[in-house]
Amino acid sequence: MNRTAHLIAVFLENKPGQTARVSKILADAGVNLCWLTIANNGTFGVMKFLVDQCDLAVTALKQQGLMVSLLPVLAVETDNRPGALLRVTDSLRAQNINLDNCSGFVAGEHALLLVEVPNIVQARATLEEQGFRLLSQDEMLRL
Repeated sequence: MNRTAHLIAVFLENKPGQTARVSKILADAGVNLCWLTIANNGTFGVMKFLVDQCDLAVTALKQQGLMVSLLPVLAVETDNRPGALLRVTDSLRAQNINLDNCSGFVAGEHALLLVEVPNIVQARATLEEQGFRLLSQDEMLRL
């Protein structure tokens, strides 16, 4: 089973109405938004999100002229307790794997970390060797 999940990244001008624009495109396409983060650097920003239908979302956003990328991420399930993030990041550090971006949320008694790294194959192998459970896209969406 493929243990790589995907986030969608949309690059936008940082101005009022952009989040509403993207939200409307997804809603009109019948795509459910499951998780979201927005970051900006002043003039431009990036919205990253997890959706229930990646291909449909990418197509709908591109048809509206938006700059869209599909980002592979590792969805790492951990216990919801102090030190859980440290265990994941220490495992990556020990193999000299840089953490480009990371976000997370709690689902019941577990936490889920969405990890973006430059070498996803190496990171996947490292985390699996350390006993971490990596979720597929479908498993992550069922949380």
